[in-house]
Amino acid sequence: MQREPVTTPQERPFLSLILPVLDEAATVAMHLEGLQELRARGAELLVVDGGSSDGTAALAVPGADQVLAAPCGRALQMNAGARVSRGEVLLFVHADTALPPDAEALVRAAIAEGAVWGRFDVRIDGRHPMLRVVETMMNWRSRLTGIATGDQAIFVRRDTLLAVGGFPELPLMEDIALSRRLKSITRPACLRARVSTSARRWEKNGVLRTIFLMWRLRASYFLGADPQQLALRYGYAPRQH
Repeated sequence: MQREPVTTPQERPFLSLILPVLDEAATVAMHLEGLQELRARGAELLVVDGGSSDGTAALAVPGADQVLAAPCGRALQMNAGARVSRGEVLLFVHADTALPPDAEALVRAAIAEGAVWGRFDVRIDGRHPMLRVVETMMNWRSRLTGIATGDQAIFVRRDTLLAVGGFPELPLMEDIALSRRLKSITRPACLRARVSTSARRWEKNGVLRTIFLMWRLRASYFLGADPQQLALRYGYAPRQH
């Protein structure tokens, strides 16, 4: 499914936003509405559906330049979006993450200063006091290690992403694996402006339980565990076709 892009075919947008989605019918239209100002300023908006069964793809059509179908999995979906994107810089946004109003200007400034990739600080949209600790640790750890998570809205020059082969097509930890590839070129621009991401996964499974689970999964990944097994432990089940 496609609709005509806001920009003319002769124009190459500075920014392409790529949103992987799966069964987000309840919120996808609202989320895309929050990105229309960026589209009006010339950004390209690509939604990549991983096989939703709730009509997400159809609901996304009015708010996107293209709605693409791809195999299920964030890495697979984001790579599919990257392949057809036209922007100089690609910004990967999760379906439950909201960008700051000046996101494009901040990315432009970082690129103009020589960055080839980067991420935003993150705020978790929830009231539990431990979430303030989680988001602070995520931002500090990322600034210290040069590793970004998908919740932090990773952006990267399109030519740089192609040069490193895109996202490693893993069922989990694809953001960390990409960060490692990009970090071999240069450290990221760590923008202090915050994206806001939903607390739904922490609230659904319990904040403390989710914190400890993520620590264990990340430690296991760095020690060489199979990402497929980690995905199963995280709760990703293979889709039935």
